Amino acid sequence: MFFDTTTNSGCSQNNDRRIHAHMTKTVSIDASLISDWDSFHDTFAATFGFPGFYGRNMNAWNDCMTYLDDPDAGLTSIHVTPGDVVVLCISEVTDFKKRCPEIYDALVECSSFVNYRRIETDAPAILALSFYA
Repeated sequence: MFFDTTTNSGCSQNNDRRIHAHMTKTVSIDASLISDWDSFHDTFAATFGFPGFYGRNMNAWNDCMTYLDDPDAGLTSIHVTPGDVVVLCISEVTDFKKRCPEIYDALVECSSFVNYRRIETDAPAILALSFYA
C-alpha cells in the first residue's frame, strides 16, 4: 500500500496488509533572519538542533540533513521515520534570494545533493523545499 499525496487516498499495490502512509514534517525557516553565512548556519543549527561540533559549512550541513531519519547519528534534534520527508518551508524567500543569492543557490543545490546522496545508497529522498514570499 502506498499513500497518494495528490488525492490523499491509499492505493493498494498488492495484498500486503502492512500500511505505511508516508508523512511529512514541516520545518519553518524565516529567511528574513539570514543575511550572511553566519546567520544561515545560526538559523539552521538552532532550528534543527545541530550538535556543538557542527562545522558551519555546507559540507557539514549536508551531513546533518542527510541523517534526519537516523536519531542515533546524533546530528539533529528533528527526526522523521525512515521513508518520510522533511519539508523546509522558507519564508521571505523573494527578498532572501535577492539579498543572498549565493546562499539561496547553495540551499537549493545542497538540498538536492542530500536527496541524491541518499538515493545513491538506496535510501529515499528526505528533503523537500517550499518557498513563499
